[in-house]
Amino acid sequence: MDLFSIILIILGLVLFEIINSVDNAIINAEVLSTMSERARKLFLFVGILTAVFLVRGLLPWFIIWISSPSLSILEAFYAAFSSDLSVQATLEASAPILLTGSGVFLVLLFLHWFFMEEKHVLFRGIESSEKRGLYYYAWMAGVVGIIILLSIGKSRYVAFAAVIGMSIFLLMEHVKDKSETHVKGLKTHTRFSDGAKIAYLEAIDASFSVDGVLGAFAFTFSVPLIIIGSGIGALVVRNLTIRNIATIHKYRFIKNGAMYAILFLGCVMLLDAFGVVVPYWVSPVVTFFIVAFFFGYSKAHLAKSNVCEPPIAQQSMPHTKGIKMGGK
Repeated sequence: MDLFSIILIILGLVLFEIINSVDNAIINAEVLSTMSERARKLFLFVGILTAVFLVRGLLPWFIIWISSPSLSILEAFYAAFSSDLSVQATLEASAPILLTGSGVFLVLLFLHWFFMEEKHVLFRGIESSEKRGLYYYAWMAGVVGIIILLSIGKSRYVAFAAVIGMSIFLLMEHVKDKSETHVKGLKTHTRFSDGAKIAYLEAIDASFSVDGVLGAFAFTFSVPLIIIGSGIGALVVRNLTIRNIATIHKYRFIKNGAMYAILFLGCVMLLDAFGVVVPYWVSPVVTFFIVAFFFGYSKAHLAKSNVCEPPIAQQSMPHTKGIKMGGK
């Protein structure tokens, strides 16, 4: 792999990690607003140890291990960081298992957002799809069923990976739903110490990191590159969380970009799992394009909203048309 390829992959991973972590950053910012300045700095420092080295360092290796039945836990660790051709050949043979499970997870993540979540829509017709649980479950069952059916002829491990990907998705969605409820409790109850809040935020971050790590395999199987790219993205998000997350929240269609990028990466992983060769540069380049489009649209929408909004002084003026001014 040449230097240009490495830089392109790392930049794609950084961008994907940032846009994919916006929701997590907003949750963190809500809790951090109730904490002292010292606790916020401690959260940033602890996050470097946990979010970068622990979660995004160990989780890719663990995923490679469970998706490679022929490798022991030590061999999987060696494979994750080794450039040995024989080891890489074993990893490539197990790639369809990893790609299928991760691809199913990402596609279901998009479907949940598309059908079930409140959002700022961009394209006409999407409004009618919101909160239609029947459509959501029908699509989820259809997607997983088709992938399992196609996987049976390929490998029983690949078919099982599709089931595991769906199971992990359902578990993570449950954790995220519960975390939002608990965050409200952290904000309204003063009995929680800053240390307890930091510990809980780190636990939430670990659960939110799963989709980012799984999506990273659409860019590369190189764990060192995943650690570097995802780690940089995680640090950027944490700094933005502490400093200026409100500005990012104003760009209302950024989440759309993240979810359409997730759908694309999930499809790339599933195509790759079934033997369709996708060039390495496709994932980062298309991710850049999707994010740039939605960021540009969000920026234009924000500028238009600011122009259309009347000045404060003008808003507060009484309606004077037809009233004769003066004392005569």
